[in-house]
Amino acid sequence: MTTIEEWLPGDALDVWLPALIDVGLLALAVVVGWIGYRILFSLLRRAATQAAKPLALRIVDQMRPGARLLGPMLAMRAVMPALASLPGVARDVVHHALVVLGIAAATWLLVGVARAIASFLRETHDIGAEDNLAARRVVTQVNVLERTAEVMIVLFGIGAALLTLPGVREVGTGLLASAGVVGLVVGLAARPLLENLIAGVQLALTQPIRMDDVVIVRGEWGRIEEITTTYVVVRIWDERRLVVPFSTFIQQPFENWTRRSAELIGTVFLWADYRIDVAAAREALEAIVRETPLWDGRVCNVQVTDTTEHAVQLRALLSAADSSTAWDLRVYVRERWLAWLQRHQPEALPRARVELEDPRTSADRASESHGPRDGGMLGAPPP
Repeated sequence: MTTIEEWLPGDALDVWLPALIDVGLLALAVVVGWIGYRILFSLLRRAATQAAKPLALRIVDQMRPGARLLGPMLAMRAVMPALASLPGVARDVVHHALVVLGIAAATWLLVGVARAIASFLRETHDIGAEDNLAARRVVTQVNVLERTAEVMIVLFGIGAALLTLPGVREVGTGLLASAGVVGLVVGLAARPLLENLIAGVQLALTQPIRMDDVVIVRGEWGRIEEITTTYVVVRIWDERRLVVPFSTFIQQPFENWTRRSAELIGTVFLWADYRIDVAAAREALEAIVRETPLWDGRVCNVQVTDTTEHAVQLRALLSAADSSTAWDLRVYVRERWLAWLQRHQPEALPRARVELEDPRTSADRASESHGPRDGGMLGAPPP
């Protein structure tokens, strides 16, 4: 029977056997790391489920992708000292690759934790509710801080990976020595990005806008649909999207209709003739708003706010729960109020008055106004 020693020529067995053992150790480390990951996360998920902790369960699920890579990397790093066949240079390369992969896996894991916490907070604060001021405040802070945290985690991960490279510290020292000019150039180049990042953090803390806020920015009416790390997406009423940098909301004025509350007061104007019965028009408006659920019952007022040589202006103030409802209420009231005026007081519709006179009457008036003076005929001296 042929043995391995007889089949392999010379000292090949002494060369290949340690390499095969090292490969087997690495493969075993990968399997052990993966099994350890499965066992650990099964226990963590079961504990979170039994404890009825939805946040913990969400964190465990989001940590899985990063931990799936981190477990085998740690196991392979643990068996590195036992590898006998690798020469010094190869050992250093493999060791460095494992360290970089481990940093990448840890970065991935931490990003998953940040996303899990953010998604849990978004789900527990419903911005679709009627009284959603507190929910919009929390969701806005969560969105901005989540993206800021992700950027910071990734930057720290990249920095940690770069610091493992030989000579990076020396390069960093040299850069610090010439940081005057280099820092100025980099600062000028990155000014827009840094400005928007800082504005994003400032916006999350001061909150001049929140998710689902109704705003008028750059002459456009819309709702805050998305808040990213450096810009805000405003959904315009006609389904267009306006992308606005963070710095716009910090440095330039804009209108926020829902800063303190979603409730709004809308106006409806009606022009009518001077013969309109204002009291009857007021009663008609009150009857109209009581028939619709669009009115929230807070404000219903009619005032005469302007007069011209032809008509008077009636202004109705009406309250609604939010801006969209206020718009629908204004349209509804304007249509019904006009129909009431046409039906019940047609004589009060705006009209222009033109007076036509008989030419003979006009001539008589003219002759009377230009008649002879006292004392005789035109031009004669008085007696």
